[in-house]
Amino acid sequence: MNIFDSHAHYDDDSFEDDRNLVINELKENNIIGVLNCGASLQGARDSVKLARENDFFYAAVGIHPEYAGTVDDKVISEIKELSKYEKVRAIGEIGLDYYYEENPPREIQRRAFIKQMELADELKLPVIIHNRDAHGDTLEILKMFPQVTGVIHCFSGSVEFARECLKIGYYIGFTGVITFKNSKKIVEVAKEMPLDKILVETDCPYMAPSPNRGKRNRSEYIKYIIDKLADIKGVTPEEISYHTVCNTKKLLNLK
Repeated sequence: MNIFDSHAHYDDDSFEDDRNLVINELKENNIIGVLNCGASLQGARDSVKLARENDFFYAAVGIHPEYAGTVDDKVISEIKELSKYEKVRAIGEIGLDYYYEENPPREIQRRAFIKQMELADELKLPVIIHNRDAHGDTLEILKMFPQVTGVIHCFSGSVEFARECLKIGYYIGFTGVITFKNSKKIVEVAKEMPLDKILVETDCPYMAPSPNRGKRNRSEYIKYIIDKLADIKGVTPEEISYHTVCNTKKLLNLK
């Protein structure tokens, strides 16, 4: 059963001591693709480096809403420059996060989000969307760019919000959260989503699925997400694997 991890952070410091070992083990465990997503400018640079060094890695470059205050013309210019590398397949992770009070003011987040959506539109690249407690504003901004598509990563909204995202061509990304006991809302979303619109992701090193909850996450653990989705949808894990690999390749314009 093949796995394409549509959202990972192997540039994270938690992999500092054994990154190469972990990545080599991924290859041995049917991980056929990893999209490593930048959160900061340095994270974007490191994601590109990982894509250059590992044949099954691809990069998304962008600035997470936590760092929205850093987004200026110079940063946008460097992201654009990084995007010229052929294995940069998306702009991200970008979006809005209204959950943490210490995050930049909402207007600063919105400005940074719009600037990066404009860049994705210009470069004809899909986007990796971070949305936490900002469903209305996120949807409003996405609708400003009808030519751009992408994925709502680590989806945390309602069935209604998911349907609105599908209407404008977005995929829905499922993490290990779907395996948690208190994940009824996400299970309901999964029930309603067509197989050709779902992606699977680790968001590693975070969000490890049960039975590894609390541990450092890694791409092999997606098998637990696939098993859970198969159970919810009443299909085989192999069918979920097939669709999620195809969907990720389609989103990232990979053969």
